Amino acid sequence: MRPYRALTVLALITATPAAAEDITQFAPDQVVTATRIPTSVENIAAGVTVIDRADIEAHGYNSLAQALEDVPGLHVSPSGDLGGQTSVFIRGMNSDHVLVLRDGMPITDASDPTAAYNFGVDTLSDVQRIEIVRGPMAALYGSGAIGGVINLISRRGTEQGVHWSGDLAGGYPALVRGSVTASGVEGPIDFALTAESQSQRGYDSIPQGENVYRGVPQGFRDRIMTLNLGYTPVEGTRLSLLLRAQAAYFGYDTLGAPTYDNSNSIGQTSSLLGRVGGTTHLFDGRLESGLFVGRAQDDRQYLEPLAPLDPNQTSTNDRYHSYRTDAQWNNTLHLDDFIRHGWLSASAMTFGYEYTADTAKVRTNDNYGGFLYAQNAAASMTDNAFYTGLQTTVLQRLTVTGQIRHDAVDGDSATTWRTGAVYDLKEVWSHLKVSYGTGFRAPSLYDRYGVDSSGFVGNPNLKPELSEGWEAGFTTDIPTPWRVDFLTFGATYFDQRVRNLIVGVYAPVPTDINVGSAHAHGVESEATLRPVWWMELHGAYTLLNTDSVGQSPAIGSQLLRRPQNEASFDLTLKPLTDLKIITTVIYTGSAHDYLYDNSGNGIGYGIGQHGLVANMTANYQYTPRVQLYLNGWNLLDSRFEPVNGFQMPGPTVLAGVRFTM
Repeated sequence: MRPYRALTVLALITATPAAAEDITQFAPDQVVTATRIPTSVENIAAGVTVIDRADIEAHGYNSLAQALEDVPGLHVSPSGDLGGQTSVFIRGMNSDHVLVLRDGMPITDASDPTAAYNFGVDTLSDVQRIEIVRGPMAALYGSGAIGGVINLISRRGTEQGVHWSGDLAGGYPALVRGSVTASGVEGPIDFALTAESQSQRGYDSIPQGENVYRGVPQGFRDRIMTLNLGYTPVEGTRLSLLLRAQAAYFGYDTLGAPTYDNSNSIGQTSSLLGRVGGTTHLFDGRLESGLFVGRAQDDRQYLEPLAPLDPNQTSTNDRYHSYRTDAQWNNTLHLDDFIRHGWLSASAMTFGYEYTADTAKVRTNDNYGGFLYAQNAAASMTDNAFYTGLQTTVLQRLTVTGQIRHDAVDGDSATTWRTGAVYDLKEVWSHLKVSYGTGFRAPSLYDRYGVDSSGFVGNPNLKPELSEGWEAGFTTDIPTPWRVDFLTFGATYFDQRVRNLIVGVYAPVPTDINVGSAHAHGVESEATLRPVWWMELHGAYTLLNTDSVGQSPAIGSQLLRRPQNEASFDLTLKPLTDLKIITTVIYTGSAHDYLYDNSGNGIGYGIGQHGLVANMTANYQYTPRVQLYLNGWNLLDSRFEPVNGFQMPGPTVLAGVRFTM
């Protein structure tokens, strides 16, 4: 027993949480992010969407923003193509109310003025699975998890031997993409090494209807290298190392007054992520314990040299640095052996501790027609959090979950909790669900300590933004004699309120204070029809209503860039056994926004346009190890402006080959 104990101690010193590390060991319909316990989707009291590697390839998703576009209850708001600032709103909550994780580690950018995540840079070559959980999740993950959580789970070696997979493609306009992954299991070692490089010419994001449109494309290129390495000295114990590096370069447009279509604006980002740890099973598997330490670094720079013809005479040189250290100790205690009641099953308790330290350094120097503007911030903050949770199933029908967490952030504290239940109504093939939860978002470092040349001074006395929300819904599976999964449909009503929102004021000095509030409620619904083996039709629809008090900008009480109606439809056809064709249509209703006229001048707030976008992919399995594909995005050349003043990219076609060895 002594060697086993020694290895156990080593694992506990460098362990990673089971919820992040063992995700690839669970069945495809199980999710960890929603409760920290592997749970089937139908038994989770929250809105959950899973996008796995097969979905990414079948739909031809090239970026994270593309993959999220037709998720119900979620709205993607891009300012141009890849590289452009992109926000994601879940159930009407702000984009800084969405927490993004990488294998369970929070990776939000602390140098952003609101600490929001930019969804406009990520590509998906090294992602095995995306888990999206809608609703307040701060009781599990802390600050920022008000609207929901998006967990990006890295590819990992799972099969014996060394296996190669790759993707090589080219298309219009001037798009080249290549990636290769070496993965496998050799004795006690599992590994996955992914490298990606892509370059695209892109399109001009200035709307073609504006007379300042010049057709100057905003190109994009990136490089990614990811290593996910594991070592299993004994069964049930895995030590791990994750290393990831990304660099991206892109053009972008800025909306001046009037708008000027500048061709020399360049943005570049680089990020480094390192994490070491492991998991272990103790007491015959009754306790799963993990500990990991991670370090993330982001560096962003935006350069716009002075263009002689620019009527705004604008030049910028902005630099943003952020550093995050995250340490987690996560545990799952399986209680079935301790609770001797036949009417209880699948009982488990979670508990743990998380430490997060953020540092941000911001230096911006802008010139607008002779007016100099500068921002500065150099500050740090820490978060110490303890959490616990419980999950059980009663009489094989009722799954009940509950979590509570306490965070101490930079002199403030917040206690959040969540509870939910799912009832299996077997008689009508349905699951009924209901949940309630609270959340918070700590003030960003710029909110507290930033300064600028216009007189703004951060407010170190800001309090966290607070939220509470509930949801109720159902899912139903209708079988037929010829097909068990003939029809699946469901709907959820959600209602969420946020108070203590941080809002800028100008008197007695420009600063931020806690005076805003917001309310979002609506319905998200999905249905999948499978009438025959060669056809599947999937549809999703979201109805959203928002109102706010004290927020600026806003239209009356409506929050900006939150469409009231959104719908998506996927038609999957298999005319041949080896051929799959997917057609996707995405409708986005009109939303309130800041509007620009055809001369590029801002004209104030109003109602923007609605849009319809059509995409199509075809995948042909040429041999068991070679797949040919053809992807087309925005095939109808929609000129929809998801953010007013930024037109979505024009038609793009990509042809390629995937291989496995």
